[in-house]
Amino acid sequence: MFKTTAEIRNTFLDYFAQHGHQKVSSSSLVPADDPTLLFTNAGMNQFKDVFLGADKRSYSRAVSSQRCVRAGGKHNDLENVGYTARHHTFFEMLGNFSFGDYFKLDAIKFSWEFLTEHLGLPKEKLLVTVYSEDDEAFDIWAKEIGVPQEKIIRISTSDNFWSMGDTGPCGPCSEIFYDHGEHIWGGPPGSPEEDGDRFIEIWNLVFMQFNRQADGTMDPLPKPSIDTGMGLERISAILQNVHSNYEIDIFQNLIKDAAEIVGSNDLTDKSLRVIADHIRSCGFLICDGVMPSNEGRGYVLRRIIRRAVRHGYKLGAKDIFFYRLYNSLIEQMGDAYPELKQLQTTVEKVLRIEEEQFSRTLERGMQLLNDAIEQLDGDTIAGETVFKLYDTYGFPADLTNDIAREKELKIDEAGFEAAMQQQRQRAQQASNFGADYNEMLKSDQQSEFTGYDNEQGQANVLELFVEGQSVQAISAGQEGIVVLDNTPFYAESGGQVGDSGTLKTAAGLFTVKDTVKLGKAIAHKGQAGAEIKVGDSVEATISANRRQAIKLNHSATHLLHAALKQILGDHVNQKGSLVEAERLRFDFSHFEAINKVQLQQIENMVNEQIRQNHSLTTQLMELEAAKASGAQALFGEKYDDEVRVVTMGNFSVELCGGTHVKRTGDIGLFRITSEGGIAAGVRRIEAVTGEAALHYSQQQTQQIGELASMVKSDTSHVAERIQQVLEQSKSLEKELAQLKQKMASQAGADMLSQAVEINGVKVLAAVLEGVEAKSLRDMCDSLKGKMGSGVLMLGLANGDKVNLIAGVTKDLTSKVKAGELVNFVAQQVGGKGGGRPDMAQAGGTQPQNLKAAIESVAGWLENQL
Repeated sequence: MFKTTAEIRNTFLDYFAQHGHQKVSSSSLVPADDPTLLFTNAGMNQFKDVFLGADKRSYSRAVSSQRCVRAGGKHNDLENVGYTARHHTFFEMLGNFSFGDYFKLDAIKFSWEFLTEHLGLPKEKLLVTVYSEDDEAFDIWAKEIGVPQEKIIRISTSDNFWSMGDTGPCGPCSEIFYDHGEHIWGGPPGSPEEDGDRFIEIWNLVFMQFNRQADGTMDPLPKPSIDTGMGLERISAILQNVHSNYEIDIFQNLIKDAAEIVGSNDLTDKSLRVIADHIRSCGFLICDGVMPSNEGRGYVLRRIIRRAVRHGYKLGAKDIFFYRLYNSLIEQMGDAYPELKQLQTTVEKVLRIEEEQFSRTLERGMQLLNDAIEQLDGDTIAGETVFKLYDTYGFPADLTNDIAREKELKIDEAGFEAAMQQQRQRAQQASNFGADYNEMLKSDQQSEFTGYDNEQGQANVLELFVEGQSVQAISAGQEGIVVLDNTPFYAESGGQVGDSGTLKTAAGLFTVKDTVKLGKAIAHKGQAGAEIKVGDSVEATISANRRQAIKLNHSATHLLHAALKQILGDHVNQKGSLVEAERLRFDFSHFEAINKVQLQQIENMVNEQIRQNHSLTTQLMELEAAKASGAQALFGEKYDDEVRVVTMGNFSVELCGGTHVKRTGDIGLFRITSEGGIAAGVRRIEAVTGEAALHYSQQQTQQIGELASMVKSDTSHVAERIQQVLEQSKSLEKELAQLKQKMASQAGADMLSQAVEINGVKVLAAVLEGVEAKSLRDMCDSLKGKMGSGVLMLGLANGDKVNLIAGVTKDLTSKVKAGELVNFVAQQVGGKGGGRPDMAQAGGTQPQNLKAAIESVAGWLENQL
């Protein structure tokens, strides 16, 4: 038996490598360019296009240990984590794959040999299932492997027909189960007791034969292939002679460390399981660039963090604790995944900030929930309460449901959904992840891009489109699309905009306004100055000055990306970009605002690399070799097996198909024009280069000169002079306010002569002029003090607004309430108000009615006094 999970992982990888399989690194938990998935949830995700025949690799067999998350979307195990022996938000999937190489026979033989000979599992402990209609697989197990027929179970349900999602590669599968023994309740698959824990699936062999379309159609794949998956945690439990995944070495060490951190003595507590599971998913998600937010993947991460935090506080944690467990995760899994250590500072900071934010509201939210439970009539927590916990205290509904389940209660999900309707709609839109596929025209042609070294060239017209229809010719004056066999025009991709220019034929010019991709074809969009026909020979010429400006900005984004990583941390990853001739825009993952000092450091570092005038080199490399060399793969991009690596000195190495300068010095100058947040955990920098950067600097210099002239200073001392002017202005404003207050006090004293007596009570009701609204309260207090006993009602018109204040000395509040008086007047000027019995304020929008309203006070008071 193997002692550690790490040994089991390595043994699996080495076994299949010895049988001709290429070891492939785990892909990110954020699927590349796949709108159908929230997170990577199986080992085959990164090979989806290989199965479909749309991507070719240099190998036909592969093996991997893929990190997976199932905590959102179709595959969501979050609520089961901590309550079962084998559910996790994060797990590792061991898998071997064949892309049109071997099929059912070899796949089955590999699995059986590995389990029984290399891992030493007793054959009598194993049984298998096959899809009910898959006689071929049944015969292989029975005749080639020698499994007794009574241990081969036919399953007719979707359990034995696997698919990654609603669409995509799929096929029948055969599962291998391990029998934990009669002392554990449960029956074999397909029996009424199959949900028990006696028979546990450990390996799934998927025979990829079809591609399921959105309408349910099953198209045969170009080449039948193999996709297998074996949960590392499950096989580790068997080999370490334990029943629950949470009893294997990785989890036991995490649980012990978690218990020590929160001060718990019961290592069997389910809350410790939750925390140990959740630190794995949170750590890896943040390493892969996901940041806590209120939408999409970031919201799932936030839910997991908050669930872990709540369980920690349930165990008695007195302070923030969750981020402290991350170091234990590094100790357990850092050798297999070195990025855990590389990004330690960032991950711990993100976890700490998120926990601190949630901790501020956790206690109050729990009090609200406990109060609601104490007053509960029945077993269901109201949807309104669930919504309030979410909206006010940041409790996801599944967290409230988790707490309710512990107390054997339910939540009113329908009521919560009704209260959450608008927010839910936004969340659904955010979680689509661009599921609407590109609806552009389709072309079967293929164009060669020649624009890395050329600004013009000869080409032939392969295809033409007008208003979405394929045509043989585009007439003079018509707008359309031209597809060429080769072209120096760069098609919009990777954030870089498409080229513009001209296509010159014997008849005249076609003006290209934009260039885009149609599959493998490059499409030139524009307007014909003369007729252009399929088969025509053209001279293709790009707008060289525009291309050069785009080059400067594109190369600058690479320098900017590297500078951000050096100054802010390795967690920075590109989240999107726009490279135009006029400017560049760069979106990146970062969890807090960038201060002015950091921003200046970033700009300085980029300009330093420009001055060093590095030569740019490009090299075509195998994808895995490029990644191993340290090349940065950009967010959202999907790469072929062979990639183009762009290197700038020893400062920046990235995978990129765009156009670039020959030397960094060509960029000339780099200036940041703006920086800010655009979404939770995502920030944006906009910048200019070259001539645009020079113009930006000149404009700033001109503005500084104008400011200096305004404050009668020279440019070198303008900041000091402006500071002096501001201080003088503040001093004058203070003096003016004091003067106005004094004048208002004097005006108030003079107004006392206007007071009248009503039923023996002194009353002053007046419309004020030349008084600031913020002085009303002080004036009211002053007048009440001077009256000794009486009632005040003052009104002030300011443009189209009315400000009102009523005051009643305390000896009269039993007869007249200031709130009632001010509300009576406010209703006459289009407003309403209220307040304390001795003082109340209000506003209005009808200053034309103010005089009459104030005059009506006497009549109202006669009825009160």
